[in-house]
Amino acid sequence: MSAPLAKLERIPASVASAADYEPLARKRMTEAAWAWLAGGAADELTLRENIAAFQRWKLRTRLLRDLSGGNTRLELFGRRFDSPILLAPVAYQKLAHPEGEMATALAASANGAGMVVSTQASVSLEDIARAATAPLWFQLYVQPDRDFTLALVRRAEAAGYGAIVVTADAPVSGPRNREQRAGFTVPPSIEAVNLRGMKVTAMQGEGRDGALLLGGPLLSAAPTWRDLEWLRAQTRLPLLLKGVMTAEDATQAVAAGVDGLIVSNHGGRALDTQPATIDMLPEIAAAVACRVPLLLDGGIRRGTDVFKALALGATAALVGRAYMFGLAAAGAVGVSHVLRLMRAELEIAMALTGCANLQTIASSCVRKGTP
Repeated sequence: MSAPLAKLERIPASVASAADYEPLARKRMTEAAWAWLAGGAADELTLRENIAAFQRWKLRTRLLRDLSGGNTRLELFGRRFDSPILLAPVAYQKLAHPEGEMATALAASANGAGMVVSTQASVSLEDIARAATAPLWFQLYVQPDRDFTLALVRRAEAAGYGAIVVTADAPVSGPRNREQRAGFTVPPSIEAVNLRGMKVTAMQGEGRDGALLLGGPLLSAAPTWRDLEWLRAQTRLPLLLKGVMTAEDATQAVAAGVDGLIVSNHGGRALDTQPATIDMLPEIAAAVACRVPLLLDGGIRRGTDVFKALALGATAALVGRAYMFGLAAAGAVGVSHVLRLMRAELEIAMALTGCANLQTIASSCVRKGTP
């Protein structure tokens, strides 16, 4: 394969949707880095299903509705967002662009969009906070060193982050076969800078009866519901749980005191053959019954996808790979353009379904069909 092309300095006129950035990004990343960004777990069935499932939900046009004073504004945890489209946490963004998370933060700030910063960001959470005017949340992986985990929370609080997002659906990494075949490793020049200084303990070793994971040290250190309750007691920031895919876990999380839930299957990167997040959203929304905000992550490629998520019970939606394709192709300008394209598509969908604001988007706006 030839060497990656230089990043775009201007956006081609042919880019009309977020999907148009995917081939542009592919040409500007190494084969290994592309496998990391675009790939999923095992046979990547869930990765594809996340996208395909949105196509089975159809929009219902409504006529002659009063759209005066329409807007996409959202109030969430005391902050105003210009739209319900937030940037999902993605690790090691310097793999996609030399400016990494700083470029993403610049684009989020230019669009009034929320950004969730990964524990494994390639730029420090403090540097991102100093550069951003956008609302920032901090995504937290509970580390085996619980004292270091608490120190991360304290750093996020001190830097002005507005919420803590605990990702709980990946106590182990999924089998990333595409990455394995491409020989992907994080280059020495890129690191999870927020984890510098963490005490490293041995996480390798077999469990009982030759088990490769079960009964071993890695899963013995994995977080449990007790850790979530401990975190709830440690911070006054809103606490969200990411990775919820069942009504049972949603109910238990609300009982544990979380302030919000994110329906997510880790973008199809953890456990393959899970259902699509949009298909699980209705039953989780019914279980939560509006007690806490409900966000959806996974498979969103257009503003119509965001609309469908809101219609089925979500308060907001998280975009992941779509903005990362923009970042890889054109840096901050690419991310900003993706946000604007998706917001424009959302507003068009709202206008043509007769919804003047987010509060009027309801389940009656969609129906289940076939692709």
